[in-house]
Amino acid sequence: MLGQIVRFALILSLGILIGCSDESAPPLRVGTNVWPGYEPLYLAREMGYLKDGDVHLVEYSNSSQVIQAFRNGLVDAAGLTLDEVLLLAERGETPTIVLVMDISNGGDAIIGQPNVTLLSDIKGKRVGVEGNALGAYMLTRALESAGLDRKAISVIQLSADEHEKAFQEKRVDAVVTFDPASSKLMTAGGNLLFDSRQLPGEIVDVLVVRKEFLNSHPDTVKILVDAWYHALDAIKANPRQTAESLGRRMKLNVDETLAAFNGITLPNTQESQRLLTSQPEPPLEKSAKKLAKLMLEQGLVSKPVDVARLFSSAGKDLKSKTAD
Repeated sequence: MLGQIVRFALILSLGILIGCSDESAPPLRVGTNVWPGYEPLYLAREMGYLKDGDVHLVEYSNSSQVIQAFRNGLVDAAGLTLDEVLLLAERGETPTIVLVMDISNGGDAIIGQPNVTLLSDIKGKRVGVEGNALGAYMLTRALESAGLDRKAISVIQLSADEHEKAFQEKRVDAVVTFDPASSKLMTAGGNLLFDSRQLPGEIVDVLVVRKEFLNSHPDTVKILVDAWYHALDAIKANPRQTAESLGRRMKLNVDETLAAFNGITLPNTQESQRLLTSQPEPPLEKSAKKLAKLMLEQGLVSKPVDVARLFSSAGKDLKSKTAD
């Protein structure tokens, strides 16, 4: 009888320990929408570098849904543009930047209908744009370059997954969009009016992790970072071979995928770390401060954002020896 009690106690203790272990190391849920700069995450999963028990990728239709999922606690990490991270921080969230995923170099664009050939032609026209910070920022910067006021156009709010259909149905005269939609609209006869090449270094995508998760489970975050750079190594070594996988979610063929990736720069580990940690002030932190100031002036945020806390030292040890 005593032996049975002891065995039962051991089994119970083991169950408690296993339960505690699972509870202390939950899968890191990562939210993304479809964008070339996020696709290496899915390539890493396909190559076996990401296991669902460690990292679970959660797919959303647009970045607004990703932001909402982060705010609601449905994900603890996300691929976001820098301005979107500033929005989260303004709303009291605790995103910490752990790596620079990509720098847009033409991947974000304003595409006009066949009869809209110049950016100045959008005066008095209907311009579709996603109701988020990036869309507003792109549109604001484009209007500035054309010497136009926002009141000079009719803004049509469109979620990212509505861009192509609205453009094809001619419900808009131009649309603020990004790959893969921008490439598809150009192929269908649209005109490039403005793109992120005219805003060098201003549109940056980063991987953020909730500060609490990063502090509690740095090893899990390290798995994600390492997997990312393994995927970049594979892309660099076999661009055409990996393009088939990278284009799958974007519904692009190999050549279209390669063209889409020409619109972004994927920093390697040294460049990402330089942008995040160089002293006396990391370049990305400097850019974020400039962006936060502009967003405040344009009413895209309602109060100043403490940019420095996005660059917590907790994320600075997550270096990888790959993708060099």
